[in-house]
Amino acid sequence: MTARRALFLSGSFGKGHDTLAEACAGALVPYGVESRIVDCMPMLGGGLGGIGDWVFRRLLSITPVYDAFHFSQLRGEGVLGRFADRASAKVMHPHLRREVEAFRPDLIVSVFATGAGAAVLLKPEYPDVAHVVFITDAFAHRVWVHEGTDLFLVTSPLAAASVRRYWPRARVEVVNAPVRPSFYRAQAKGPARAALGVPAEVPCVLLMSGAWGIGPLDGVARALGRAGYWVLAVGGSNTRLVGRLRAVAAAEPTVVPFGYTDRVAELMAASDVIVTSAGDTCREARVIGRGLILLDVVPGHGRENLMQELALGNAAACSPTPEAVLAAVEAFLADRRHEPEAPTASAASWDAEFVEVLSRAGVELAPATDPA
Repeated sequence: MTARRALFLSGSFGKGHDTLAEACAGALVPYGVESRIVDCMPMLGGGLGGIGDWVFRRLLSITPVYDAFHFSQLRGEGVLGRFADRASAKVMHPHLRREVEAFRPDLIVSVFATGAGAAVLLKPEYPDVAHVVFITDAFAHRVWVHEGTDLFLVTSPLAAASVRRYWPRARVEVVNAPVRPSFYRAQAKGPARAALGVPAEVPCVLLMSGAWGIGPLDGVARALGRAGYWVLAVGGSNTRLVGRLRAVAAAEPTVVPFGYTDRVAELMAASDVIVTSAGDTCREARVIGRGLILLDVVPGHGRENLMQELALGNAAACSPTPEAVLAAVEAFLADRRHEPEAPTASAASWDAEFVEVLSRAGVELAPATDPA
């Protein structure tokens, strides 16, 4: 069957899942595929989606508890992890069925772990609908992997091996991680700095930590500003943090605060190095060609992602304190091996790769249309 409609199962924890779904959907546009992206959290019903979001945020703030839950229950297949997986899939099942009945997709792509189990439950009812799971974390946990999934997409051999830990016969393909189109089209450093009012000759640091702004970014921004760095500080959707960054900027004129912004590609292009947590920002930075200093602020899967980024190179890690970040920035920029690089990928290369792996898994697409 030729795929004409694709349903993407995303999740409203941060923005990374949506941006991944958007990149995949964009690659299918030339083939006439109509895509729909839905949030799994409301499908949990009865306010459970909001409760889940609150619990996840609270667990992140209590590092030992989240580490224990991730490594013993999710990755370790603990009783609580298995129960949560089965319960969420069961609750989501009728809501997802209604989405499928209304949209009639030929392809379901789960980019959020909670959606993977619910999609597999639908397989007996819709055996001709292909189900693909796309994991960009460095190591899969059990909630991602269910027998009956047609294809798993991962971004490293390590991640592929982690999927096969739970299902040895799983079909897994290693692909490059996609990013939003603006990062493939990012400006050179000079024009980006001119647009932002950043002097050409000063060292410039982009400071951010996911859409939630995790960690003491205001203290870090203050330390970097006082040390003579130009700091582009992004607080994301964390309104309290944005307020604190604005207070820092009032005292330190080289600190430029931002809330949630669609100018991240421009900010990266203007910077010499990017200080961030391990996640989607890292893929975007590597496309533009900037080095990374990774804040060890996200427990559980964040620790796994941090180690993977260090293995990829052009990255350093530090503790999430102003003193540690300042020392890491000074050392990183003093090392000539970490000078900004040329962009490492293109949108066209990702689109072609995504379409190719789908075809190898039996998902047929109509011939690409002529852009002219």
